[in-house]
Amino acid sequence: MPVKQDDFLSKLSAPARRALESKGLTSLKKIAAHTTKELLALHGVGPSTIPILKTALQEQGLDFKTEATTKS
Repeated sequence: MPVKQDDFLSKLSAPARRALESKGLTSLKKIAAHTTKELLALHGVGPSTIPILKTALQEQGLDFKTEATTKS
């Protein structure tokens, strides 16, 4: 049976799940459009959430958006 893409939400703590849902981040594709720094800035998303999301993203061939680097 294929795993539904939104099943990753059930692996998160309730505060992290609520934080993502409140911003409409309910699919891995939407999560992948953000950096880890952006996600950690959400109230309820902590450091333990990132590895869970990273694993779910990798299973779908996705990854977090990379931090933009500026050259000075």
